[in-house]
Amino acid sequence: MNIDQTQHVRWMSIALEEARSAAAEGEIPVGCVIVHNDTIIAREHNRVEQRQDPTAHAELLAIQQAARVLRSRRLTDCTLYVTLEPCPMCAGAIVLARIPVVVFATPDPKAGAVASLYALLNDPRLNHRCTVVSGIAQDEAASLLKSFFQKIRQDKKSGSRKEGENLEPPG
Repeated sequence: MNIDQTQHVRWMSIALEEARSAAAEGEIPVGCVIVHNDTIIAREHNRVEQRQDPTAHAELLAIQQAARVLRSRRLTDCTLYVTLEPCPMCAGAIVLARIPVVVFATPDPKAGAVASLYALLNDPRLNHRCTVVSGIAQDEAASLLKSFFQKIRQDKKSGSRKEGENLEPPG
């Protein structure tokens, strides 16, 4: 394993910690970290249900945090690590923030805008493109998502899911 791969695994493991925190809070388990100069400057997880805000995705919250830390809307020397392939909204924010490297764990066949449904981060019509690395800790991230949604389906079936907690898989 080369040094880049080792670093990717290291940072993705922290994104997975964030994803587990999201699951523990009843959020879709997606975690994100942003690294600048070998230091985490932002770490977040989904907070859509908690905030009742459809834009409270891990990536957007982490981008906002990183922009505050660097006091810049451009995150040109950063790498974003996220456990699930970004959706169109998050991919758009990544482009606007000029993040040069995006590493995601598992694809999102229903809403993925990096490789699965769209390739926004490498669209030549846009003014910024990213280097994309995928598959880092893919099995762990996919397993976390799968077990989260299995539990939701079981809770719905048994009637233990509360009103307003109709979480569905992304997409």
